[in-house]
Amino acid sequence: MTFAEGGQQSAPAASHASGTSPNGRVPASHAVSPPPPLAPAVADRPGDVWDRRVASALAFLRRRLSGAYEVDEFGFDRELTEAVFHPLLRLLYRDWFRTEVFGAEHLPGSGPGLVVGNHSGTIAVDALMLSLAVHDEHPAHRHLRLLGADLVFRVPILSELVRKSGGTVACNPDAERLLRAGELVGVFPEGFKGVGKRYADRYKLQRFGRGGFVSAALRTRTPIVPVAIVGAEEIYPLIGDIKPLARLLGIPYFPVTPTFPWLGPLGAIPLPSKWLIEFCEPIDTAPYADAADDPLVVFNLADQVRETIQQTVYSLLERRPDPFGP
Repeated sequence: MTFAEGGQQSAPAASHASGTSPNGRVPASHAVSPPPPLAPAVADRPGDVWDRRVASALAFLRRRLSGAYEVDEFGFDRELTEAVFHPLLRLLYRDWFRTEVFGAEHLPGSGPGLVVGNHSGTIAVDALMLSLAVHDEHPAHRHLRLLGADLVFRVPILSELVRKSGGTVACNPDAERLLRAGELVGVFPEGFKGVGKRYADRYKLQRFGRGGFVSAALRTRTPIVPVAIVGAEEIYPLIGDIKPLARLLGIPYFPVTPTFPWLGPLGAIPLPSKWLIEFCEPIDTAPYADAADDPLVVFNLADQVRETIQQTVYSLLERRPDPFGP
């Protein structure tokens, strides 16, 4: 029995008309599919990305012009290094040199560490690549505070750039201050003897000087992390040295390479060699802390570091048979 009027018996009819069963459930054949997932509330459109980049760049310039940035006692400008220097160096590090890094877990997670590497390449590009490798490969993105020769800090513009990027003079007082402050410090004991050696002597480590870096590590009880770098020797193969011109300019050597000075400014473009960097197991200096002034202990530790680096270099060369391979 149905009623044209009244309210109670008309409900089932309405239920069938709307596609529902008498018990109020929707049959599977009539079920409405769920709505498609909503798009993210904020989508990164090309315009939005560029807007953020422009805004970030303007904010960076505003801070630089107003002086609202921090510089430590050595002149290190962390913001300038991360925002300007590192992005430029990554073009070489990733795309040009195709750098591979091994053993980054041997770098101290926190606290001081003395990173000691082999030096080569006519121009100290290896120091820049090592600094970037430490920052990019370390989980905490730590900065490597490089120690440089006096000559570097006598060149007006270069000295300012080096200090802004975290470098300082290679002397024991500065090294010990940085280590006691818990910094990672980088040093190349071969100095100009390493970076300025002939291509015929490539990957043969030179003498390590008097071992001053070992004394600094012993006095501050800092672990020494040897690091081997392969790839720098091929970027500017040194085949000659114009000594009279070097003396005139007051520099250790005036390089002659297959491209410089013959190609002029184009000769400054490094060759695209394949780079491998390996951090070795750290050497604990705590047992020798009381022997920082003992020449025999200092010499033995320096020789141990040198031999570790040399053997690791040979191992990396075996892994990289083609200097310009992929």
